[in-house]
Amino acid sequence: MKNYVWHKQVIAPDFELINCPDYDPIKDFRRDPTGAYVLIRCDLEQSLIEVAVCDKKHTIVKAFQGRKAQDLYYSIFEYEKKHKQKWFSRKDHAAYLGKELKKCEYALLRKEVYVQE
Repeated sequence: MKNYVWHKQVIAPDFELINCPDYDPIKDFRRDPTGAYVLIRCDLEQSLIEVAVCDKKHTIVKAFQGRKAQDLYYSIFEYEKKHKQKWFSRKDHAAYLGKELKKCEYALLRKEVYVQE
C-alpha cells in the first residue's frame, strides 16, 4: 500500500483504501425521493448557465442563472435552505448538479454546445 501523506494529517488506525466500482448511469440511477430534478442549459449568446428546478409533476418551480458553477449551486442550496424547500435529499443528486454545472461552465468557456446527461 502507498504511504499516504497529507500536510499534518495522521492516518487513522482503521484507515482503508476503497477501490470504487464503475458507476453505471442506467443501472445505478436513483431518482430523488422528493421527485425534484433539474434542467441545465447554456446560453452561449449571454454566456450564462441556466438551471430550472422541476417538481415531480414536471413543473418548473424556480430558475437560476449565473456564470459559474459554484455561484449557481451555492445560490440554489442557499435558496432551498432559506425557503425550506426539499429539492435535494440525496447526496448523489447534489453531486450530479455540481458535475453537470461544471461541464456546462466549461462548454461556455469553449463556446461549445452542452448536453445534459
